[in-house]
Amino acid sequence: MKQLIYYIDKGNGHYEPFYEYMIPNVGVDECYARQLCTYFIMKGTQYELTANEMDGDEDILVVKELGRNLSGEDERSFRGEGIHIEFRSPNERENYRLFSRIPCNSHFEVLRFLLKDVVDVPGIGQKLVTSTEIDEDRGVYVIYVKDLEAV
Repeated sequence: MKQLIYYIDKGNGHYEPFYEYMIPNVGVDECYARQLCTYFIMKGTQYELTANEMDGDEDILVVKELGRNLSGEDERSFRGEGIHIEFRSPNERENYRLFSRIPCNSHFEVLRFLLKDVVDVPGIGQKLVTSTEIDEDRGVYVIYVKDLEAV
């Protein structure tokens, strides 16, 4: 893989290049982590992943625009502070309640969490993953979780 390119699905088979990451600028591990995220937040807009493809040396993510991103409780930016994960409720009525935050040493550490259906949330215990997100605006991965009993 030489680059990761995001495309926006504009409908009727029309796709526009949206954003790209070149491997010399970001590691392969970060590109893989991004590919595992269900949602992508950039410039206040939320996008949903609809396809994950490869074309030669390019990895391609196709997203559809969902509209303005709704902020959750206690949001903060992690820009310039390293790699972080937040664990949040997927429930809008709870204002996407924050359960926990953790710093990570690498995107490989993040990958371990993104690959799981059930994760150990620090200070809380095991929770079921409902979706994952990369919030480009705040520089953080977000894992939305709910109680295992709520399956």
